[in-house]
Amino acid sequence: MPSVRPGGEQAQGPFRSEPGTLLEHVSVAVFGIDDQGLVCYWGPGAHDLFGHHAGEILARPGGLLLAEGPAAASRLVERARTEGYWRGRLTARHRDGTAFACGFRVFPVTGTGGRSVVMGLASRSEELDRVKGNLAFLDALFETCPIGLVMLDQDLRYVHLNQALADMDGLPIAEHLGRRIDEVMIVTDGDEFRSMLHAVADEGAPAVGVLTGLHPLGHPDRDQVRSVSFFPLSGAVGTRPGLGGLILDVTDRERAILEAAAGRRRLALLDRASTTIGTTLDVGRTAQELVDVAMPEFCDGAVVEVVEWMDETELFDPDRPLLTRRIASGTVLPPPATELVSGVERVRCPPGSVIHDMLRTGRPVSATVDEDFLTRTVSIESRARLMAESGVACVLVAPLIARGTVQGIAVFGRSGGRPAFTGDDLALAGELASRAAICLDNARLYSRVQDISLTLQRALLPSAQATSPYAEVAHRYVPGGRVTEVGGDWYDVIELPGHRVALVVGDVMGHGVPAAAAMGRLRITTKALARREVEPAAMLGELDALAREAGIELATCLYLVYDATTGRARIASAGHPPLLVLHPDGTVRTVDEVLGVPLGVGGFPFRTTEIELPERAVLALYTDGLVEARGRDIEAGLDALRAELGRPGGPQDTLETTADRILANLLPDPAADDTVLVLARVRRAP
Repeated sequence: MPSVRPGGEQAQGPFRSEPGTLLEHVSVAVFGIDDQGLVCYWGPGAHDLFGHHAGEILARPGGLLLAEGPAAASRLVERARTEGYWRGRLTARHRDGTAFACGFRVFPVTGTGGRSVVMGLASRSEELDRVKGNLAFLDALFETCPIGLVMLDQDLRYVHLNQALADMDGLPIAEHLGRRIDEVMIVTDGDEFRSMLHAVADEGAPAVGVLTGLHPLGHPDRDQVRSVSFFPLSGAVGTRPGLGGLILDVTDRERAILEAAAGRRRLALLDRASTTIGTTLDVGRTAQELVDVAMPEFCDGAVVEVVEWMDETELFDPDRPLLTRRIASGTVLPPPATELVSGVERVRCPPGSVIHDMLRTGRPVSATVDEDFLTRTVSIESRARLMAESGVACVLVAPLIARGTVQGIAVFGRSGGRPAFTGDDLALAGELASRAAICLDNARLYSRVQDISLTLQRALLPSAQATSPYAEVAHRYVPGGRVTEVGGDWYDVIELPGHRVALVVGDVMGHGVPAAAAMGRLRITTKALARREVEPAAMLGELDALAREAGIELATCLYLVYDATTGRARIASAGHPPLLVLHPDGTVRTVDEVLGVPLGVGGFPFRTTEIELPERAVLALYTDGLVEARGRDIEAGLDALRAELGRPGGPQDTLETTADRILANLLPDPAADDTVLVLARVRRAP
């Protein structure tokens, strides 16, 4: 705002803040205090800083401007008159009463007629500190920044630059000033470079990260590639606008950019391989994942083959042929390459082949597909001719080694339109093969254990359907999917004397061979005790003792004895899902009065309950795999089972078709867990 003297006269003093100067960024208040300590001048910025309008503060005590009041104002005036010029920081007071730190500069001024006034300049301390900090930062930036910094005028002459740019150009700073760019360096495409600079200056749009080839005159033996960024500079008072620039020498980076890009691609490929290879425990799927991750970025075609050793401990004999079995393949090349990779299952490699060279060293090898390679490696003439016509120009063979044993080989091929395999490619293929070999070995061992567990479990389960004149039985056992190991689910139907039949279903916690073995012990013991006519509760007590002695931590069991002469059933449960009974009228009853603790816990007695069963009632015994699944509450599973069991059937429905329908509608595909279902339709004895 314009300065004001008493009486409303405007003052055009020397304290005007020019646009573009330092004062433009700092609010400066100008004021004057006379001999009597009264405000006699209220200049630019004073209202913004202190909040007082000129009419409110003129001819009032200067102490209103300071937090300490009139005494501080008197000391301020006295120091200005005594010292001639004083600067320092005091606590000022705003019109609204708030106090703030403020920097003051005061000095006496003598006007016409000998009148003396103390003039003051005031600014907020934080604004002054910020500007000082910015100036210090700019000074340090030009002194120490390793990136080239430059200021150019509109004629593209050097106005200011730092030492980093001078060193880049091979000339001292002084030899740059006043000279144009083309007097310091030869730019490869000078016209385009100058057009870019003029566009920045005229249109105001910055140019960022432009790669420019040039030859600095200060380094006559050196060509450079620089990344240049230019931006417009606003013109301050008395100056013309120009350009600011940041210059970075990227010669070495550009030379290595292809190598770096290749390295990044290799790392990205390894990262993908770590997340996509070994997602399952299926050997064929794992091998195909290796093939898929390698194409098309690393190769144009690939195959994975497992070595058919007679014994894993067998030593490699380089004088004998090597037999392999191809389990995965793929190619992005057109026929006949597709037939080359997929048209064979078993491969015979003659002694002296490239495969033998690889196995002899245990390291990846590469070879050009020429006549010598085909003669040494491909024993069948038709396959050799097919490979020669496939377009594959070079191959890389990597061993799949796990636990010190060669499990198989991975072969990668490239067409003639791609570069041959390099040393870096050999290292990458070795890393891919190493990761895949571990996954393949894990899958192979898992498959072996899974097969052993499944064989053991099936050997321990009933081999033939039990028969009884008083109970028509349909039973099903469904093992879990390949992702889940074989569990400890079991069942049995035992015919007893006196027109009785025993039904039992159990589930041992855990998976694999231990669970199958524990299941076998419980089933054999149950069958032996049942023939001794042990009560259901006592039966579970004996099984509980066996579980604790054998170290079986947890198992559930439901044991039921049906007496056809009375039509009644005696039931005991050890933490097992409840028995369901389908009555002839279609209603389904849940028998959950005897849910005891699981076997192996100990310390809790089991009890027997007795229920009456109508003629042709259907009993449903099952394990939790039928009603419990991830994302589904067990109560919801029980409701679904009750609904399926009670669904009216057609005239052709039997227990067998009912069991198949229940499993088809309730089990996911593949099954997440082992499942047992036993359906029994009971009859009365005559």
